[in-house]
Amino acid sequence: MVALFIRRSIGVIIDNKHTVADWNNDDIQTLHHLMTIKEAMDIFQEVEETELPIIDEGRFIGVLRLKDCFTVLNNQYSWDDKIYHLMKNPYNKVRETTLMSSIESVPVYITEEVSERLLGVVREAELIAYQRKLEQELEREKELVRWFNLSFETAYEGLAVVDKNGIIKVFNDTYSRFVGISKEDAIGKRADKVIENTRLLTVLKTGVPERSQAHRLQGQDLVVHRLPIWKDGELIGAVGMLVYEGVSEIYEVIERMKELEDAGFTLQANSPNEYKLDDKVRFEDILGESHVISETKKIARKASNTTASVLITGESGVGKEQFARAIHDMGIKSDGNFVSVNCAAIPDNLLESELFGYAEGAFTGARDNGKKGKFELAHGGTLFLDEIGDMPLEMQAKILRVLQERKVERVGSNTSIPVDFRLISATNKDLKKLIAEGLFREDLFYRLYVIPLHIPPLRERKQDLPIMVSETMRQFAKIYNVNEKTIDQKILQKMYQYDWPGNVRELMNVLERLFVLTDDDHITVKDTPSTILDFNDDHQSVDFKEKQIEKNEVLNLAVKKERDEIELALKETMGNKTEAAKLLGISRATLYNKISRFSLDV
Repeated sequence: MVALFIRRSIGVIIDNKHTVADWNNDDIQTLHHLMTIKEAMDIFQEVEETELPIIDEGRFIGVLRLKDCFTVLNNQYSWDDKIYHLMKNPYNKVRETTLMSSIESVPVYITEEVSERLLGVVREAELIAYQRKLEQELEREKELVRWFNLSFETAYEGLAVVDKNGIIKVFNDTYSRFVGISKEDAIGKRADKVIENTRLLTVLKTGVPERSQAHRLQGQDLVVHRLPIWKDGELIGAVGMLVYEGVSEIYEVIERMKELEDAGFTLQANSPNEYKLDDKVRFEDILGESHVISETKKIARKASNTTASVLITGESGVGKEQFARAIHDMGIKSDGNFVSVNCAAIPDNLLESELFGYAEGAFTGARDNGKKGKFELAHGGTLFLDEIGDMPLEMQAKILRVLQERKVERVGSNTSIPVDFRLISATNKDLKKLIAEGLFREDLFYRLYVIPLHIPPLRERKQDLPIMVSETMRQFAKIYNVNEKTIDQKILQKMYQYDWPGNVRELMNVLERLFVLTDDDHITVKDTPSTILDFNDDHQSVDFKEKQIEKNEVLNLAVKKERDEIELALKETMGNKTEAAKLLGISRATLYNKISRFSLDV
């Protein structure tokens, strides 16, 4: 009755995201199928339940109801008979993925699909708590909708939202006034029947955002955003925004930006109405607006305003060098050089001369005037040591000395040269683990580890995929000097399902292959080589698998320890369960539960 009330009063607005696993009560008393009716009655008194599950070697095989135990009063059974005589086959048994909205009565027992191991139970208490949770969520949803409605109507920009079929669902007053169509007439119609020259239907087809695009509407040139709406990897709609009403408004913004010292804009001398960005890497050039990447950029921005050493960590291909460039270009050392060294790519015997340089005649084949090393070249700027985890121990000691003394000596020279640079290092390895293995100097680590910056892998920010795809395809069009190409949203959905072990670098490679191997301006699944779409949907990173293995090992050890303690207590008390429970510091009902769970032969 409670479940029916929930569905009638609240409906399935939020309800369809709750499974029984979310409300599972795993603190459940069980009965062993070889218990006597008397033993079961004692447990019923302790737990105050009217129905308990019966277990046989860990498997859930049925239930015992309190009312059935009273059949012994009719002399049909004795108190010493086994409870399996009274057992009822379970009819209210579900899996963890079952929706709470489907529950008609309680208790409901949750079991594993193959082993039939009992995972927990949902009783009336859990169902009532679930109802209260839904009511709270519904009220929050209503409040959110009220704020959204106010925001849409107050917004200066015109806003139009369509569903996946292109039907207008939201149309604010600003948009209504601009196109001269009332909200009532617009809502419920296809966007192309209301908005002149709209490309919202194209965005629904591609799933890729179109930001700051020119659009002619009602005889006026506008700048618009067209953004896809994704939910759980599925394209469910799109939103169109009128950002600037006419190019004159854009010019006004540019003029205001010119007044800001750190805006980074420079106007071309030959055209007062055109502008361009310089070639520096900015933090906004790092694609992504998800919370994790935004927080990473926030830390990097703060680091750029200091000369402190920065240690960038992250998996291969996440974009560590791009972050390093942005820290330099947007930081207080931006007037100096950005010098990059890949420690893993230079042979050990050449690394010293590459970093420190060499004096005239230092070795056979040396330049007549010697050569500056990377430390000297980075003077006044930034030195970026990539893959520093692969640096030999001997070289680590020499770099540590440079960081301490801020002086270098070229190979073959005794003259010290002062150097002043910001150091940024990067690695995809666990330096603390290397320290423990004796492969990395601890004193150097703490010199590098002043401002740590971890870049999240792409699989942890898949919501950034649409904007990354959009901007990258636009860049490829410029590189190859061809028309811009769009990508079908089905391909994007496939990308959502993939874990991207190669991260951003792998994504860029895949997009470039798609771009150059497709002749049409719209890339579809049928035009795409199967090798590109042959993603492993079940891919998991090595780190994730190792953590799961470690977690399982810990759990198995804990279970074994608890089982051994119970066996020892029963052995010491000669099988007396009451005494064993006291020895273990648990109730007798809990002891029976654990004996049943571990299938102990007592």
